Amino acid sequence: MEQTTLEVTGMACDGCEANVTEALEALEGVSSATANHEADEVRVEHDEDAIDVGTLVGTIEDTGYEPAD
Repeated sequence: MEQTTLEVTGMACDGCEANVTEALEALEGVSSATANHEADEVRVEHDEDAIDVGTLVGTIEDTGYEPAD
C-alpha cells in the first residue's frame, strides 16, 4: 500500500470532508481516505498498482474541490 497526501482547497466543513472521503473510498484500490478541511489536505492509502494519483485528483475534482498542482 502507498500513502499519498494531496493539498486540496475549497473544503470548508465536516460535510466537505465527508464528500471527498466517500468519493475516494468508493474507488477500487483505495483502502482509506482522510480529508482535513482545516489543513487543506487529503491522505489516501491505496494500492499503487490498482490506482494512480491522476485518478485520485480527478475524483477530488469531480466532487467540486481543487487539488493543488
